[in-house]
Amino acid sequence: MNPCYLGIDVGSVSTNVVVISSDGDVLTSLYLRTQGKPINAIKEGVRKIKENLSKDVEIAGTGTTGSGRNLAGAIIGADIIKNEITAHAVAARFEVPSVQTILEIGGQDSKIIILREGVVTDFAMNTVCAAGTGSFLDQQAARLGIPIEQFGELALKSKNPVRIAGRCTVFAESDMIHKQQMGHNIEDIINGLCEALVRNYLNNVAKGKEILPSIVFQGGVAANVGIRSAFTNALKKEITIPRHFSVMGALGAALLARDYIKNNPGTKFKGFEVSEENFEADSFVCEGCSNLCEIVNIKEEGKLIARWGSRCGKWDTI
Repeated sequence: MNPCYLGIDVGSVSTNVVVISSDGDVLTSLYLRTQGKPINAIKEGVRKIKENLSKDVEIAGTGTTGSGRNLAGAIIGADIIKNEITAHAVAARFEVPSVQTILEIGGQDSKIIILREGVVTDFAMNTVCAAGTGSFLDQQAARLGIPIEQFGELALKSKNPVRIAGRCTVFAESDMIHKQQMGHNIEDIINGLCEALVRNYLNNVAKGKEILPSIVFQGGVAANVGIRSAFTNALKKEITIPRHFSVMGALGAALLARDYIKNNPGTKFKGFEVSEENFEADSFVCEGCSNLCEIVNIKEEGKLIARWGSRCGKWDTI
């Protein structure tokens, strides 16, 4: 059998799954929309990834990350559960060993990770404002009637990008409409929006951070050549897009699982059959103290398999 490692990154917008070989080569990867149903997305991801694997593949270790990492870990039987900062840094370092700055923009949030000598020394996240995220670009592309895949290419055709107020989604959208009504062409407006998103990111998420090369740009928005160009122009530095830019969290989780199993042989992975199991989530409020923690229960075929959410750890079983 061929020992391989499974990584799952569950976010609010997407659920990504990666399987790597012992050498870290990506054998197959998958990008799914979470659509507010993470349990379904995890099960579908596990089922689909199995279809892409040869019969001789044996999952020797599993890792999960993202906002739904505990949920994914409980469902598949994860060997290691890590936050997305660690997972993204591990993947970026594996793909670009000289990396010192990671720019990451996903569907619902954005982050910057600073590494020095291969170690994370600082980071910042934006989970509040949508103006610097992929979902905002999706909304504006839909409003303009332009496929998001063509958004970046159109931006590169711009000759005179207009300045869009990018500090807030409401202001940005109203500013775009105003510029359209004034007669500016679509290419210049789209390029202006790309520049506004980058300006918003650098002035907020990256504020006060020393951005040193090598600079790696990852996350789903890295596919947008307009945003790539705007970052290059703003920073006046070369930017590297890693091969697996859209699934770096899952890749990092798989790499972490591989390294963990080296020192802790024997996986907890339940098998691909979990895609056929029935999982349910419910919650209750613990009234044991004034914290009133919301405790989450995860049940498999009606049996409690995991519980978390208490600040004191009283209820946690994962």
